[in-house]
Amino acid sequence: MSFAGKNLRYLRKLRGWTQEEFAIKLKIKRSLMGAYEEERAEPRLEVLEQICSIFKLSLDELLLKDLTAAKTNSYLEKRRQLKMSSEVQSIAFVPVKAAAGYLAGYGDPEFVDELNTFTLPMLGPGNYRAFEIVGDSMLPTPSGSVIVGEKVDDLEEIKSSNTYIVVSRNEGIVYKRVMKNNRQKNKVTLVSDNQQYEPYNVNSEDIIEVWKAQMIISKANTQHRWDVNQLAGLVNNLQEQVTSLKRKMN
Repeated sequence: MSFAGKNLRYLRKLRGWTQEEFAIKLKIKRSLMGAYEEERAEPRLEVLEQICSIFKLSLDELLLKDLTAAKTNSYLEKRRQLKMSSEVQSIAFVPVKAAAGYLAGYGDPEFVDELNTFTLPMLGPGNYRAFEIVGDSMLPTPSGSVIVGEKVDDLEEIKSSNTYIVVSRNEGIVYKRVMKNNRQKNKVTLVSDNQQYEPYNVNSEDIIEVWKAQMIISKANTQHRWDVNQLAGLVNNLQEQVTSLKRKMN
């Protein structure tokens, strides 16, 4: 006895997908998806393999095991159900050599699909992208680090002093701390952690995308040395921030 139809319906609802959404992911017609679930048709082998890949199941489990009757008392079974119900977040990676092309193709799905991707299990649901950065303007974050950012859909969501990947027409792709400009509402101020670099303003209308930094990936065993002036600048910057916070609290 095959449980394929029953399991397909269960797995689809586990992800919260409609039949149309599931059919699109499997590259089949919605009517065929309905026929599979209602057991009016048997899924083709290539469709079954796609489903097994999405939900990390074997063919035997999908066809011969009633997944709806699985006991959820054990820790391992609960973890398994959680994995099946979570869609893996595929993160497109923009290396430095692709930065120029990204400015022109960021809105083109075909361009984005050509980028290499990876996954990070510790990230929750969201729209993520990774960018390679170069230079010493954000030390101690080393040159060559990869910043994983979550998409910010509205500039009003930006929180001052947090770090972001900012993609703009004039400045390209930069990793900075973003400060809202209270005097000029149509501008934001980009600040480097390395105090040798002066802050500068960017027009809001020139900003194409903003990604809030969530993780930093860098090479192991990389040491970065600060000179006395850099350390002094960092301390002064921290003191200014503390003073500003005290004023706001008072």
